[in-house]
Amino acid sequence: MNLSVTRLALRWALWVGLTAAATILLVQERGNEDQVHVVLTYLLLVLGGSASGGRSLGVTLACAASVLIDYYFQPPYNSFGVGKPLDWLTLIAFLITAIVATQLLAMARKEATHAEALREANRLQEVLLASVSHDLRTPLTTIKALAESAALQGNDSGEAIAEQAVRLERLVNDLLDLSRLKGGGFPVHPELNTAEDLIGAAVRQARGLIGQHPLRTVVDLNTPALVGHFDFAQSLRALGNLVENAIHHSPPDAPIELGAHREENMLVFTVADRGSGVSPGDGERIFEPFYRPPGPTPDAGRAGLGLSIARTLTVVQGGSVRYAPRPGGGSVFFMRLPATDVRLEALSAEAHSAPALS
Repeated sequence: MNLSVTRLALRWALWVGLTAAATILLVQERGNEDQVHVVLTYLLLVLGGSASGGRSLGVTLACAASVLIDYYFQPPYNSFGVGKPLDWLTLIAFLITAIVATQLLAMARKEATHAEALREANRLQEVLLASVSHDLRTPLTTIKALAESAALQGNDSGEAIAEQAVRLERLVNDLLDLSRLKGGGFPVHPELNTAEDLIGAAVRQARGLIGQHPLRTVVDLNTPALVGHFDFAQSLRALGNLVENAIHHSPPDAPIELGAHREENMLVFTVADRGSGVSPGDGERIFEPFYRPPGPTPDAGRAGLGLSIARTLTVVQGGSVRYAPRPGGGSVFFMRLPATDVRLEALSAEAHSAPALS
């Protein structure tokens, strides 16, 4: 007999014994307690047995308890049968309540077990991704160096190999960053920054990727400077991922708009495109790691990590990223970061007071 069967048998013996002991005590006090107390005692035993030994034990105890209530606690005592129609109703109500409670408890146990299994699977997945990604970095660096050397010597395939190595290196870096973010090992250092500076940096960063897409910025320069409290480098990476996503999913020559405004205590950065948009129901799925929308050539050469990294980098700073369909077609991504009421003059003074770098 294996260990699990032995444990189950011991649990059955324990709860059957507790039910027998409770019955003896209740019979001794039969004239002093109300029938409600008897029913509640047996119901607690049924729930305890179900939680400990599973649905079968719970249903068995429920059926046994209804028989015991009929025999010992329904007049005439010490015989089967009930003296009043209302007594039948009490027995039936108890049995139904006990069985339903047992079923609900069994369902809750199953869902909890499933949730725990999912958490463990996610943890193992993150450990595996981090380990594999780390181990891939060294051979990829070697492959890229050899390919570049071959290209310089006139080998036509060297350049293509180097390009693929760069693509794989970027994927590996994204995997490492994602695993660190989810593990809480990716530090952010919020500081006072302006929305205009972040958008300017994002535009400069996108110049090598923008191609024929017109990139327009929409920032109201007539209002006070939009100042926030965020990590500039990590926020730039998040915003850059949103811009790159817009470039990838927009047709050639379609404009991309990058803007910023303030809503209450948050700075809102917007990235709008005129692409095909997102299918209904996928507004949240697109932020899942490795998710790629279906299509004839779904995100060829991409792993589906950019949006997930953008959201995670923003969330760890107290912000958020969400998607919305754009009126007239396309997508709009809203990246929110904490705003501050510090004036631009104070920000400039803080910059000038910083120690000079030698």
